Amino acid sequence: MKNILWISLAMPLLFACSEPVKDNNVTAENSESKAQVGSDTSAIEAGKDYHSFANPDEITVKHIDLDLTADFDNKQLTGSATLTVERQKDAANTLVLDTRELDIDSVTVAGEPVEYTMGETDPALGTALSITLPESATTVTVNYATSPEASGVQWLTPAQTAGKQHPFLFTQAQAIHARSFIPLQDSPQVRVTYDATIRTPDELLAVMSAANDPDTPRDGVYEFTMPQPVPSYLIALAIGDLEFKAMGKRTGVYAEPSMLDAAAAEFEDTESMLEATEDKYGPYSWDRYDLLILPPSFPFGGMENPRLSFITPTVIAGDKSLVSLIAHELAHSWSGNTVTNATWRDLWLNEGFTTYLTYRIMEMIYGHDRYRMEAVLGYQDLQEDINALPDNDEILAIDLRGRDPDDVFSDVPYEKGALFLREIEQKIGRANFDAFLVQYFDHFAFQSITTDEFIAYLDETLLKKYPEKLDRERVLAWIFEPGLPEGAPVPTSEAFTIIDEQRTAWLDGEKAAADIATQDWTVHEWLYFLNNLPTELSDEQLAELDSAFSLTQSKNNEIAHSWLLMAVQNEYKPAYDRLYEYLVSIGRNKLVKPLYRELSKTPEGKAFAAKAFEEAKPGYHPLTIKANEGFVNP
Repeated sequence: MKNILWISLAMPLLFACSEPVKDNNVTAENSESKAQVGSDTSAIEAGKDYHSFANPDEITVKHIDLDLTADFDNKQLTGSATLTVERQKDAANTLVLDTRELDIDSVTVAGEPVEYTMGETDPALGTALSITLPESATTVTVNYATSPEASGVQWLTPAQTAGKQHPFLFTQAQAIHARSFIPLQDSPQVRVTYDATIRTPDELLAVMSAANDPDTPRDGVYEFTMPQPVPSYLIALAIGDLEFKAMGKRTGVYAEPSMLDAAAAEFEDTESMLEATEDKYGPYSWDRYDLLILPPSFPFGGMENPRLSFITPTVIAGDKSLVSLIAHELAHSWSGNTVTNATWRDLWLNEGFTTYLTYRIMEMIYGHDRYRMEAVLGYQDLQEDINALPDNDEILAIDLRGRDPDDVFSDVPYEKGALFLREIEQKIGRANFDAFLVQYFDHFAFQSITTDEFIAYLDETLLKKYPEKLDRERVLAWIFEPGLPEGAPVPTSEAFTIIDEQRTAWLDGEKAAADIATQDWTVHEWLYFLNNLPTELSDEQLAELDSAFSLTQSKNNEIAHSWLLMAVQNEYKPAYDRLYEYLVSIGRNKLVKPLYRELSKTPEGKAFAAKAFEEAKPGYHPLTIKANEGFVNP
């Protein structure tokens, strides 16, 4: 549809997990795979992590003991990481860790200093820390401090929090930012258990992606344990003026006091989601599932940190309309946290499976109609990316060599991955596919796997069991070819057909905006209506919509995003005060980056964006700053 505007919506739900953000300027070098027909793929080594200096094939870190103090005055975490290692090769005596801007004070074994060297710094990957281990050593301690500019840590002043009284700290490790606050093997193929002692100001509470005690006293010293092995990107810490409220026997929410009740009410169905997912896909492996509501500067929709998902407050809409984000982060407890991508090339194994499960969870809890609407919106997002991205970035098993994995998140691993799984479901039947997923999650539990290993598993299971229904060449086309295979599933929604009719009648002048029957519309119907309007609208048309529906003042952050993007594209100035407020109050990159990008296309818009960015920058996360500063710099 040449003149139709597709705007980024609430799916995928990111993140973040790290969320895909629309970027029509993405470029990529040629991406090949040995599974592509007729391709020379000798250069790609399946399972090799091109984004880590670590050497787990020689010496593997198995456990981490952290003892860290949060210094809010100097914006540093200081202390030690004691690593328990396992030699994979008897003669190996050099342990290689990933770091980024860490100040290494000393490295010791049994209290005695050992030799270490720092490698050359790579702008994206950081610096290798190579440690010479004594022959009998099984543990090594690194004493260090983080940089105030650590890419995975954000320090907020009291003014940047909801309560305005206390500072706040949170970490964000995905994709390769754990190395900015812990010296470790920062690769998803390395899974570790960990214990931590976190020291804070007495009035603050620390929480981690580990076992949290809601009744722990606030005494400035907090202890945590994570007994299940997790990849480094799932190690997370937050410190702030936090309180807890239970939502069920295994679920609850941590938030600043002013947001606690609203968050608990918004996400009260979390326990039902957990029970429904367990019933369908097998036992939950992480004991509790709690939520942490972060300040608005959090750069993603959510991050699936085990036991404690980190959640943006931008999804607290008051009507549960954006809770698919919670379903997504919960689904990661099976696909991503329990079965993990081995490298960032294999991201689709995390996000494709999780997005598929998200749709299924939403259908189980909220019904088939909502599932169909959200599937259509996700499909439109995917089509937009396919139209904008180079061919090599449309491949599920993407080639990320020489690239920062933060820069290449798109809807492809999420929505294309989910669509691939939906096609298998449709071909073999939902009950049969559900049985396969239960088997898959159990078979690879607490392992990190590659795309090649997934295909080999498919060969021995579904492809062998259903040879008349599934075709291996088509499977390879889904994974290793750009775009969508011919005949791929196309989601539909009867509710959206009615929206199309209403929109057309208004555009043709047959109906006034105020006469459109919107009183029973869900957020998804509103988004579909707005996202499929023509790119160019007159001031009169925009004013009519605004007058009828108060879109400029919408409190739903997704609706506001769609409307404000439309306002920028058409220079609808009555919305610019709200636009400025939006940019300086929200740090979620998925919502602000498209607005900055669009503003940057005109000199006047760029000046407006630069002013907003300058005011917002102290409260933005480093990842949001990195993603948007190019739009506002001269």
